[in-house]
Amino acid sequence: MESEATAPWGAEREVGVGPWEGPWPEGDHYDPELLAQGDRRNVVDKYRYWSHAAIVADLDTRRHGFHVAIENWQHDFNIGTVVRTANAFLAKEVHIIGKKRWNRRGAMVTDKYQHIRHHASVEEFLGWAGTAGVVVLGVDLFPDSVPLETYDLPRNCVLVFGQEGPGLSEQVRQAAEATLSIAQFGSTRSINAGVAAGIAMHAWIRQHTQV
Repeated sequence: MESEATAPWGAEREVGVGPWEGPWPEGDHYDPELLAQGDRRNVVDKYRYWSHAAIVADLDTRRHGFHVAIENWQHDFNIGTVVRTANAFLAKEVHIIGKKRWNRRGAMVTDKYQHIRHHASVEEFLGWAGTAGVVVLGVDLFPDSVPLETYDLPRNCVLVFGQEGPGLSEQVRQAAEATLSIAQFGSTRSINAGVAAGIAMHAWIRQHTQV
């Protein structure tokens, strides 16, 4: 069987690994069913054959101090992308403000490993942030926004993104400690909300982690 790395161009790549070969490894974090049948999940090699609970428990020991929130008043299709990126950068939590339902397809099953919290209203979200002691920062293009590239992001903060199109709500804008803008150099007025979220999360990573 050809591996993912050696599959010919155009051929469908096989994800993951097959059944464990040889004596099974010891450890409570291993999943007997995955060892027997193979592990085709969207996880890094370190977590191959681990149970779902064991993976989440390990991630919880290392999660970063930043949160991500996105307003979802009209079923924003970017939320799946935001969740997937938040998992990649090990965000503390993803917060969805507004409608509870969202399109999980873009998350590529990473929502099973990423803590997600729903807030029915902006008021509820701001109440959580105040109780948790988390700094609220909006990310959008406003005349008074400050450049993300030069802003010192707090270690414990929540980066809030508006619905694709309307952008950040006035309620969040007024409550935020600051609104941050992402430098653009082309002709478009704005960039996709999912892309903006990825850029902002990585800005926090650059400031607060050692790669």
